[in-house]
Amino acid sequence: MTGKTPHILVVDDHNDIRDSLAKYLSKNGYRVSTAADGTALRKCLVTSAIDLVVLDIMMPGEDGLSLCRFLREKEDIPVILLTALADEMDRIIGLEIGADDYVTKPFNPRELLARVKSVLRRGARLPPADINRMSKSLRFDRWIFDTGRRELLDDQNVAISLSAAEFALLSALAERPGITLSRHQLLDLTQGRDAVLFDRSIDNHISRLRRKLERDPKAPDLIKTVWGRGYIFTAHVEQAV
Repeated sequence: MTGKTPHILVVDDHNDIRDSLAKYLSKNGYRVSTAADGTALRKCLVTSAIDLVVLDIMMPGEDGLSLCRFLREKEDIPVILLTALADEMDRIIGLEIGADDYVTKPFNPRELLARVKSVLRRGARLPPADINRMSKSLRFDRWIFDTGRRELLDDQNVAISLSAAEFALLSALAERPGITLSRHQLLDLTQGRDAVLFDRSIDNHISRLRRKLERDPKAPDLIKTVWGRGYIFTAHVEQAV
């Protein structure tokens, strides 16, 4: 993300919606630019570094779906679509062509603000998984983690049960060893767009996972807390033969 203050572009052909959203987002600490159509959007992309686009689907001329497709092909900028309640197919198509989220009209500005925060924090900030560790079977410490079979095996080849949440969390950690991940990042990696802002369940899942993985859960060696920042998976991870 560029700069300290995220720059949001609101694209809508209705002046009242553009202006009200711009005022609301500005009031909540964002830099905001507006555009009434695709031409204005493209000009703004040339002159400004944009961190997120709020894009109305139903616009005359070049509609939001076409513009979303353009953004996905030409730019790496997150997109939140504004959709009408009845336009379920448009929402589906929008997500299929790369939109990061959507808000259905009429909407509460607070909902849009929550979506903006969620998309911004999970977009470019998420460390990518190490492609060399995206194997179906990973080895670390005394464990074999078979993601294809969703199994965790100890050094005696005994399977340890994992809940769906624990499996998703261990996958996120094991694919990013040595990288500190915040609670928000872990929520986004494990729950995606269903993640709830300020959800503290990650701490509980980390505790349960430590009880299963660590020799001494009270002095963990594999999943360590980085105070004020999040958690780091410190084990050496390699593909299991």
